[in-house]
Amino acid sequence: MRLPILVLCAALLMSALTAASDGLQVRGVNGQAFALFAPKGPASVVFFIATDCPISNWYAPTIQQVCREYGSRGVDCTLVYEDIDLGATPAALDADVRTHLREYRYGSMTATVDRTRAVAKRAKATITPQVVLVDRHGAIRYRGRIDNAYADLGKPRQHVTSHDLRASLDAVLAGRDVPTPETEPLGCYIVDPASIRR
Repeated sequence: MRLPILVLCAALLMSALTAASDGLQVRGVNGQAFALFAPKGPASVVFFIATDCPISNWYAPTIQQVCREYGSRGVDCTLVYEDIDLGATPAALDADVRTHLREYRYGSMTATVDRTRAVAKRAKATITPQVVLVDRHGAIRYRGRIDNAYADLGKPRQHVTSHDLRASLDAVLAGRDVPTPETEPLGCYIVDPASIRR
């Protein structure tokens, strides 16, 4: 009789741990802890960026505009910096990110540094800028580019013809299927810091 109860207790504990870890607790550059992939509202947008990626930096005004527009509809935005510290202390890298937030006018937007690439691995992000859209249940509904402003590296389009993130947000907020759940991002590769230190 004890064995089935122990098995049941172990299963419940594993289930609770899986649910807690699915939110992926991270610490922001200002010290606050928060759960990614566990939106408080109807959806959350996670932007993967880097301070030294020109395409990421070019998208700063677009990211801010999307977050302003959809923030009024309960959508949270988070910046996940995929910078490599290369010997810098965590505090120094956080200071660099805070400077970047200020210089690119991100204001008080929530930001974290993905030092171990745990966030990128969980989201299957490989490029900056790249975005994932998480619904209220923690499911990734869209992964890919913000829009098609770039035709290729170094080749911006004169006119954006596909607003992929906005279309996905509109679909999720309306309770519809996302029209294109995945697109190919264009930008700078996310590098695993362990591969550099070898």
